[in-house]
Formats: sequence, C-alpha cells, structure tokens
Amino acid sequence: MLARKMLAAERSRMDALTAAPIVAPGLEAAGPAPRRQTIAVRVGNVTVGGGAPVVVQSMTNTDTADAEGTARQIAQLARAGSEIVRITVDREEAAAAVPAIKERLLRQGLDTPIVGDFHYNGHLLLSKFPNCAAALDKYRINPGNVGFGQKRDRHFATIVELAIKHDKPVRIGANWGSLDDDLLTALMDANAKLPQPANARAVTREALVRSALLSAALAEEIGLPRTKIILSAKVSAVQDLITVYAELARRADYALHLGLTEAGMGTKGVVASAASMGVLLQQGIGDTIRVSLTPEPGGDRTREVTVAQEMLQTMGLRTFVPLVAACPGCGRTTSTTFQELAFEVQDFIRTSMPEWKKRYPGVETLNVAVMGCIVNGPGESKHADIGISLPGTGEFPTAPVYLDGKKAMTLRGPSLREDFKKIVEDYVAKRFGVGRPAAGADAAE
Repeated sequence: MLARKMLAAERSRMDALTAAPIVAPGLEAAGPAPRRQTIAVRVGNVTVGGGAPVVVQSMTNTDTADAEGTARQIAQLARAGSEIVRITVDREEAAAAVPAIKERLLRQGLDTPIVGDFHYNGHLLLSKFPNCAAALDKYRINPGNVGFGQKRDRHFATIVELAIKHDKPVRIGANWGSLDDDLLTALMDANAKLPQPANARAVTREALVRSALLSAALAEEIGLPRTKIILSAKVSAVQDLITVYAELARRADYALHLGLTEAGMGTKGVVASAASMGVLLQQGIGDTIRVSLTPEPGGDRTREVTVAQEMLQTMGLRTFVPLVAACPGCGRTTSTTFQELAFEVQDFIRTSMPEWKKRYPGVETLNVAVMGCIVNGPGESKHADIGISLPGTGEFPTAPVYLDGKKAMTLRGPSLREDFKKIVEDYVAKRFGVGRPAAGADAAE
C-alpha cells in the first residue's frame, strides 16, 4: 500500500515537472550582456571599440633605448597573441630608438601597433623626435603627471596637438597612483562642506572618473576627434576597478581600456585580473584589456597575454586556441597519467597553433577533453570534439577515445600519449582542412 502511494506521488511530481516550460526564462540565454556601444578607434591596423572584438594588449619591460632587445620582446608578445604592445618612452635615448624598433619589426613581417607610454616629459620628447611621433601608432598620456599647475594643461595640449599633426589616437590613462592633486583636493574640500560627506575613497574614485572625462573633453576642445580617444582609469583594487569603470561607461561612450594597474604576482595577479575584468566584461564593458602581471625574476612576459586570452575565451567573448578540458583528479586517479597527458596535449596544441592557423581555418574552436576515470570521463569526452577517458586507479587499463560524441577506438600501452596526439592531429586535418570531410564521418567506422 505504501509503495503504491509513493509511486503515485512520484508520478504526480513528474507530471508537474514536465508540465512546466522546458526552458525557464532565466536559462534561455547564457552569456555576457550585449556589448556597450562605444566609438571605434583605429590603432594602427587594429580597431578598438565600436563593436570590434575585445583586443588583447601587453607592455614590454625592456629598456626602450635597447632597440634590438625591445623589438625582440615585442615580437615575442605579438607572436603570443598581443594585438597591441606598449613601450616606455621616458628619455631621449628611448625616443630616438623607436623608429629603429619599428623598422626591425617590419623587417620580420610584424605590423603589431606600438603605443608610446609618456609621463612628465612626453611633450618634449614628441616635439624633439618627430620620427618617434610618426613611428608610434598611439600615445598614452597620464593626465595626472603631464605637468603641474598651469603647465599641466599646456603640456597636455602639446601632446594632443602632436597627435592631431601625426594623425594618431591617444589613450588618456588616469591612474589611482598619480591622480591630479589639484582636482582631488578641490573635490575633497567640496565634499567636506556637505552635510553628509562621502568617504575619502569614494571621492578619490570620483576624482579618477572626472580626471579621465575632463581630459577627454579638453582634448576634443583642442581638436582631437572622439574617434581618436580611448579612456582608462586604473586602480589596484578589484571592487574599485569595477565601480570606476561602471561609472565611466554610464557617463560616456568612449572606447575603454581595462586593467588593474598593479594586479600582482602569480595566482594573486591572475585571480584579481579575472575577478575584476570578468565582472565588467560580463556587463558588456571594455574594449581592450591588459593583464598587468608582475613577472617572476627571469619569467616569461608572454604569460600575461595567455591569461588575457584565456579570460576572454572562457567567457565566450573570443576564441584563440582549442580548449583542453581536464578533470582535477581525486582518490580515483592516484597516478599522474591523466595530468601528464593533459599538459602534454595542451602544450602540443599551443605549439602547433601557429602552423594550424595558416592551414586550418576555424581550428581555434576545437574542444578536447582529457579525463581521469570512468565517473565523468565518458560523458565529458562525448561532449568534446575529441575526448579520452583514461583509466583511474584500479580500473581496467584501457582508454576509450571519442570523436564527435561517438566512441571511435580504444588506446592501450606505453605509446598511448603519442597515439592520442596523432589522433588529435589527424582530426584537425580532416575537420578543418579545406575541402576535406569531417573527421567523425569515417573515424568511427
């Protein structure tokens, strides 16, 4: 009797569930908000804003006066995927080296746009070295340190006039660490007179937003068109960044450059960058990004490019390289086989991508799964284009391989790693090679 009542209750519950809409309204569309409409700005051969894909950029940490070393690092960053590269132009030797840097890159077939980063003396350097002003693809000005008092506006105006003369865009980059003291003091004084004054941090955020917007307005008054202006307002704290950029986006339609000014080292820098920029990108805010990671001594500068690409790709905003999904491991996977294979496959794909991109259009959309045991292994492998489910601890030592959702073969033995990489390579050639049939068409037969 009890069993029949339980069965009837279960049927009633299932009837109620199936009577509801198959997809609830909140599940209909999963993805970022529509991109905020901004003014398109052309930086060399790259478009920032105006609905263009979010652009990845980076910055060298070489002495710009060393033309050979700087050109070498720009090339490394560009080949890693940095679509714009910024360099420091801090003294005459650096300014004099810029044309030689550009020439070295062009000889290598690299036309990656180069941005000159100016502080304090940009008006002097750009005036004295017109070849530098012409070779650069964009100027970056920090309105907080182009000068002091009345000189500030004159120096700022000089750089803007030179940008107009050479037909270059400008990034007006306000920064928490070098904010216009006069503006901040005026806002603090006005705030102190209010019946309920805001806290000092909120006033500082307002000063940062106003510094960027007032400087942009001044640039327009001088004659720089809105199609030549990009704004940034960088801070080092996650919540401050989210708040400041949301306000900038609310008040103006300039293209926006996102980035924490000092993200930090290692995982801290990666997490802080992803947490802050991820929220803004999800809201449709941001046209170009830079992940400012502090490199380890002798570390690879290109890591910040990889992190920026992976951020955009995991959010579904852009596609750069095939994704490799891998399980985290647990007590079922005490061997390191699946870890080693996952790293090896990811490295194999990244190494192969420069050549694959030339030969196989669309290969960056490939999904690969390397799973460690039978719990989720077969299911995850079926969801990928190519998947392998490795044996966990105590499982029968076989590894089924799935192509396009269907089991295609089983791998065993010491050559398993090389065999799987060969399967990946063959799949890429068959699926993405021009005029070739899809890999799944004959692989499972």
